[in-house]
Amino acid sequence: MPVDLSYEKALELLDLKLRSLEDGNLSLDQALAAVDEARAYLKICQEKLEAAKRKIEVRPEAAAPVEEPRDTLL
Repeated sequence: MPVDLSYEKALELLDLKLRSLEDGNLSLDQALAAVDEARAYLKICQEKLEAAKRKIEVRPEAAAPVEEPRDTLL
């Protein structure tokens, strides 16, 4: 299973695995394999979301407003 999947592709594959499990047409071995694959896709999705969250997270010191000097001549 490729780890370099995009979030969207991993989510799509996760959805397909879950649907095949919900259909109930899999043998026990197929269902167990589908669960393992679904877990792997879920892990990829979680890792991609965490990476995105770290990129957009604002640090408190960076978010503090910077006061600009006031012009007292006005």
